[in-house]
Amino acid sequence: MAAGAAAGAWVLVLSLWGAVVGSQNITARIGKPLVLNCKGAPKKPPQQLEWKLNTGRTEAWKVLSPQGGPWDSVARILPNGSLLLPTVGIQDEGTFRCRATSRNGKETKSNYQVRVYQIPGKPEIVDPASELTAGVPNKVGTCVSEGSYPAGTLSWHLEGKPLIPDGKGASVKEETRRHPETGLFTLQSELMVTPARGGAPRPTFSCSFSPSLPRRRALHTAPFQLTVWEPVPLKEVQLMVEPEGGAVAPGSTVTLTCEAPAQPPPQIHWIKDGTPLPLPPSPVLLLPDVGPQDQGTYSCVATHPSHGPQESRAVSISIIETGEEGPTAGSVGGSGLGTLALALGILGGLGTAALLIGAIMWRRRQQRGKERKVPEHQEEEEERAELNQSEEPEAAESSAGGP
Repeated sequence: MAAGAAAGAWVLVLSLWGAVVGSQNITARIGKPLVLNCKGAPKKPPQQLEWKLNTGRTEAWKVLSPQGGPWDSVARILPNGSLLLPTVGIQDEGTFRCRATSRNGKETKSNYQVRVYQIPGKPEIVDPASELTAGVPNKVGTCVSEGSYPAGTLSWHLEGKPLIPDGKGASVKEETRRHPETGLFTLQSELMVTPARGGAPRPTFSCSFSPSLPRRRALHTAPFQLTVWEPVPLKEVQLMVEPEGGAVAPGSTVTLTCEAPAQPPPQIHWIKDGTPLPLPPSPVLLLPDVGPQDQGTYSCVATHPSHGPQESRAVSISIIETGEEGPTAGSVGGSGLGTLALALGILGGLGTAALLIGAIMWRRRQQRGKERKVPEHQEEEEERAELNQSEEPEAAESSAGGP
């Protein structure tokens, strides 16, 4: 014990009044009484002694006398020369000195450095995770300790061993607050971990509070176990448009559907002409009453915690308008449907014109053939008539020259 006192060990002896201290450095629990001995003082009056203290309650050294005074509620001298602090508080931390003179004239000095403490309740885990995802940062939970003095520290444990934050696989975000009235501390420690793929499937975590004062035992939370989920590789993000092709008449409705199968489902955001749309995450984008402002190139981005963002192919939405000079079509999806429709229209017109021209020429040829046949028939009839006329006189002459 002597060696411990020489090394400045903490010694606390209980008495009727609470803690009676005979060493230089002492601790006292907040709210409890504390008695400090004045070494060398006579046990009974008359006594020649003087107590001086410099604490959070004083601006400088405060001198107390055995006769008492207004400080009796905070600290008073007992009949045996000891100093009593009825209820120790944070403001009583400081230096206490006593100088006593015995009846034979020997002077003895006592010097104490007083520190106070408050042990909090067991720490608790607030908002613990239900499961962890391998390969990405996960919040395990927040460890909270309330009502400590001095502040102390919070530590995390994995499988019963201290978990050392390295900023990669494990990181800790700490916060310390002090109550404005009581002066007690509240500590918070948020743990983030990145489980390795193929690692332990069910790790066990816990948290502990360690007081700042020596010879005080740590306080532990109950351990809790989490399941590590191994993510499945994300398939290619598909963007479907209805009606197919994306070319619609004004006032129509277009539905864009983003398909990204994964567990848990990813968040879907939409992009138009390279600019993110200010819309809440949704796998479906509905464009009702489509107008010129809706034309453009659309794509969707699927964001999954274990895979990062993945963008789909782009599709184009255009409007087909019918004017007085004939139908015109806009480009849809870069496929040239409008150009194709125009080419088909031109080819159709040329084919129709060719058919009409052919029919006209055929009719003309038919008419010319008829005109050529009519004169030929007339000439044959005239020749036949002439032959008949020449045969009639010859027959008459032969009849007249008979017997």
